[in-house]
Amino acid sequence: MTLDKLLAEAQARIDEQRDAWLRAVAEAENIRKRAQTDVAAAHKFGVERFAEGLLPVMDSLEAALAAATDSPKALRDGIELTLRQLNAAFQKAGLADIAPAAGARFDPHQHQALAAVESAAEPNTVVAVMLKGYRLHDRILRPALVTVAKALENKGGNPIYDSNLNAN
Repeated sequence: MTLDKLLAEAQARIDEQRDAWLRAVAEAENIRKRAQTDVAAAHKFGVERFAEGLLPVMDSLEAALAAATDSPKALRDGIELTLRQLNAAFQKAGLADIAPAAGARFDPHQHQALAAVESAAEPNTVVAVMLKGYRLHDRILRPALVTVAKALENKGGNPIYDSNLNAN
């Protein structure tokens, strides 16, 4: 083999490898762009199923407003139907309410205490729910806004006669 022939073969291999490298770089760029497009579409249309579930709710609200002139009972029935449809749409989307019962233990991961009131109930338990909270699957969207019990204070009591005072 001549030196020129070896050089030509080496140059041909370099050209093939460079071409393969350029194709690989182009393919990687195309994959990246395709992934960006898919992510953008997922962001844009990610709530599509949830929105489809809300369409009957909108229809019912419009029908309830149209029937509002008929009678208060028809309006109430329409609103109750709409609430059931909205709850069904929430359930399909994995959205659940957080509504602790009175006396339930205060959970700072799910509840937000707006006030602490003196109560005969056990301290750090929910006395009242001001506003329900909501969770989407395992993520808290809004904690339940609650009033929490705190221990009764002995106001103006004489500690000598206090029945809670331990005698020695």
